Amino acid sequence: MGGGRDYVCDLLANVHKDLATPTALVEVALVVGDYLYYHYGCDGFDDRGWGCGYRTLMTICSWIRGQLAKAPRDTDSGLTMGSSPPTVAPVPSNRRVQEILVEIGDKEGDFAASKQWIGSVEVGLVIDTLYDIPCKILHCNSGADLIKHIDTLFEHFKNKGAPVMMGGDVDNSSKGIVGVCKTDNECYLLVLDPHYWGEANDCSDLETSGWIKWQPLSQFVDCSFYNLCLPQLKAVQLQNQV
Repeated sequence: MGGGRDYVCDLLANVHKDLATPTALVEVALVVGDYLYYHYGCDGFDDRGWGCGYRTLMTICSWIRGQLAKAPRDTDSGLTMGSSPPTVAPVPSNRRVQEILVEIGDKEGDFAASKQWIGSVEVGLVIDTLYDIPCKILHCNSGADLIKHIDTLFEHFKNKGAPVMMGGDVDNSSKGIVGVCKTDNECYLLVLDPHYWGEANDCSDLETSGWIKWQPLSQFVDCSFYNLCLPQLKAVQLQNQV
């Protein structure tokens, strides 16, 4: 996975699983299937200050790999039932992500081996290149406009189940979104923060420190635009539902 090793045994999986939902809950929709929590330095490579988008991409790729490896899929997801699962590309390292963006012509050659960040558009390009999975980009002019896309996010988690990448400009801290909910008086996004530095050993510690949290829309930055990248792959569990 990231950095050229397989970190399945070292990275925490599904770190949201024991997190309580906000009170007065009306509706909730969560990621469907397993993902690994990639964060700053988790593969021994120090990318503090610029690698948050890469780490969120890695988390999404870990989910995609799990879905593609589970079983042959129906035509809704691109394979005919009974066909053999394809060889699935590994989760890319920071450097490999940069190389892909140069190879497809999105970035100039000096982008490789740089410390330049990536956003939701680049994440979508890499996912499409590695796994042949298109992504939908939602653009919000400001944090206040996120409410306009809540129904789309509910639909995504209910019908696809894939983790979402979120990036912005003033709020330039890229983050993963692994759920959405409504209460009597507020809407929330379930934010998976890749900025954690150190060895993550306990999901409860991540909860206590806010690395995984339900963040109300009112706490997103009004003067920042946001782009969200929604991978268009349907979780195997949802495919099998009648």
